[in-house]
Amino acid sequence: MKIIKNALAAVGLLAIGALSINAMQEAPTDENFEKKLINDYNVYALQVPDYMDFAGEEVPLSNPDILERMDRELLVNTYWQSNGLLMFKRAKKYFPIIEPILAKHGVPDDFKYLAVIESGLTNAKSPAGASGFWQIMKTTGREYGLEVNDNVDERYHLEKATEVACDYLKKAKENLGSWTLAAAAYNAGNAGVSRRLNEQKVNGYYDLLLGEETGRYVFRILALKEILSNPSKYGFNFRDKDLYSKVPTYLVEVDTAVTDFAGFAKQFGINYKILKLHNPWLREPHLNNKSRKQYFIELPKEGYYKN
Repeated sequence: MKIIKNALAAVGLLAIGALSINAMQEAPTDENFEKKLINDYNVYALQVPDYMDFAGEEVPLSNPDILERMDRELLVNTYWQSNGLLMFKRAKKYFPIIEPILAKHGVPDDFKYLAVIESGLTNAKSPAGASGFWQIMKTTGREYGLEVNDNVDERYHLEKATEVACDYLKKAKENLGSWTLAAAAYNAGNAGVSRRLNEQKVNGYYDLLLGEETGRYVFRILALKEILSNPSKYGFNFRDKDLYSKVPTYLVEVDTAVTDFAGFAKQFGINYKILKLHNPWLREPHLNNKSRKQYFIELPKEGYYKN
């Protein structure tokens, strides 16, 4: 069982941006924010924090190999500024949805950063077919109870996909013994991580020799955790109004077929595009629903999408 993903960290190329490590320590006002947009770009070596942990499990930064790998991911993600700023914007919108589901299942809050590196908090689809915020494969989604077909694909349903990710991670933690290894297993699979632990006769992620992708995986999560938790430290300057917010919605129950979602949307004062924005799990312009299954379609409250 394996969940394949689109990892987001870029390699090598430093993006040009208007952000500086010599950042303000407080949220900028409109006046000084505009001033800092002019000729305010510098590149600095970064100081890796003295202490870091993932899900309460300490990162062995005294190990020079671990320190260098952590430094690499902090540099790559700090200086990929356009992507970083988008992560701040999207996190404001989507973390409040993800966080309570993690808490409900007893999964550490740090795993919300796994969704960041998996998909950039978008409904991405990988070349291998992994889909949604949590990049779940078809077989895994079905195994964990999601409906996945041409008509409905609940891998794109954020709440339901987060529930599946929680179940997968808890089982991985139970099998492998640590949350860090559970995170690695989300990338390489439980069997793959377990096999490598046995082959190399070690017990932890930081002692394993792994391929490029899984070897960087936890460090990418850690880097996004550190950066998103400390924006001004890493030169990201923004105001709360610059971030994205979730449009308030309500649910409409549907237990029959819907022959035309464009017409369905018009009944509620929106168009088909807006309907799909809020319900990306509806994959076709109609709903077959021969079994009369109960679905809940999310619709925006009135007044948020004006022509």
